[in-house]
Amino acid sequence: MRVFKFGGASVKDADGVKNLARVLKTTGYDNTLVVVSAMGKTTNAMELVIKNYFENKSELQSSIHEVIKYHNEILLDLFENERHQVFSDVRAFFDELAVFFKSNKSPDYNYVYDQTIGFGELISTTIISHYLKEIGLKNKWIDVRELIKTDNYYRRSNVNWEQTQENIASIFNPSILNITQGFLGSDANNFTTTLGREGSDYTAAIFAYCLNANSVTIWKDVPGVLNADPRYFENAQLLHQISYREAIELAFYGASVIHPKTLQPLQQKEIPLYVKSFLNPKAEGTCVSKGKALEPEIPCFIVKKNQTLISLSSLDFSYIVEENISEIFSLLHLYKMKVDVIQNSAISFSVCIDNLYNNLEKLLQHLKAKFKVTCHNNVSLYTIRHYNDAAIKDLEKDKTVLLKQLAQGTVQIVTK
Repeated sequence: MRVFKFGGASVKDADGVKNLARVLKTTGYDNTLVVVSAMGKTTNAMELVIKNYFENKSELQSSIHEVIKYHNEILLDLFENERHQVFSDVRAFFDELAVFFKSNKSPDYNYVYDQTIGFGELISTTIISHYLKEIGLKNKWIDVRELIKTDNYYRRSNVNWEQTQENIASIFNPSILNITQGFLGSDANNFTTTLGREGSDYTAAIFAYCLNANSVTIWKDVPGVLNADPRYFENAQLLHQISYREAIELAFYGASVIHPKTLQPLQQKEIPLYVKSFLNPKAEGTCVSKGKALEPEIPCFIVKKNQTLISLSSLDFSYIVEENISEIFSLLHLYKMKVDVIQNSAISFSVCIDNLYNNLEKLLQHLKAKFKVTCHNNVSLYTIRHYNDAAIKDLEKDKTVLLKQLAQGTVQIVTK
């Protein structure tokens, strides 16, 4: 049993869908599960739809129309007959979206987000499943929400592993090509949940764990795991093999090529993960597997943009002690802040966070009641694994360094 995952960039247009089919023909598709993300930038487009629903209802229909238009263009490029079943299947999803917006009474942004955002994955997999059947690749379309069960922590749900494994064992047929969605699940009341942005990799790992798969392959527009994101760093190099531990470290610090939660279930069952190029499916790519010796011999660079750095100090110059730190972390948890770096001294405490849930102002007001607060928005957090002096010097060039923290094997630098 193999699990393949294709991201949005790989199926951004009709040519991408056709290339997915070529990859399957090249690698073989017997006993294979394919997990697919929303097409292209659909998730971003759906986020605009959600924003308009809450803040600008006059633009809601036009933003939905843009999503419909985008998918219709792909459909018309793939299917000659406009009476093909796929057109009505896709239309039914958009009708379902319209019904939700008309009937929804919940003011909870995170709930509405999860009920809405997943239409991108449902539609992309429907189009791909029909296209593969059209060219002779028989397959079964699966609604992942019937299999992966979670709690109701909307936008970052936690998997109910026992129920999920039971569902997959009772429903899943591994003897044929299966097509399903990444990123999605459902709670005990069957409301749609999501596993976090870029969570399709994690979906692939969940299935691999539950099915005892031989491998997981993530198909990307890069040749494999690189030592740096080529969008931000020059001369990025391919890492041919790395250990689970190193991949988890890279993912934790924000390497976008692998979702942070993906490696944990794979490591437990020692299922190898391959990261390969969908443009060159026969190339070796990167293998992530068990092995202490699989550490990169060159610095690995990671950058996270649009972070927030908060620096706290006591109002009366008293020490920042365990009681204060405990209270700070309680507030960070209360307002759902993802903590990326912490640094403290006798009378100060700094934390670099990801304001995913837009609760920053509430957090700051709460903190200002007990601390002197300095806040820097839109900072960049750089992490270098296996750093050397030259790597640090090159990174800091022409930047204002707000925070710097060195540990064995890793340096983190916050810049403005």
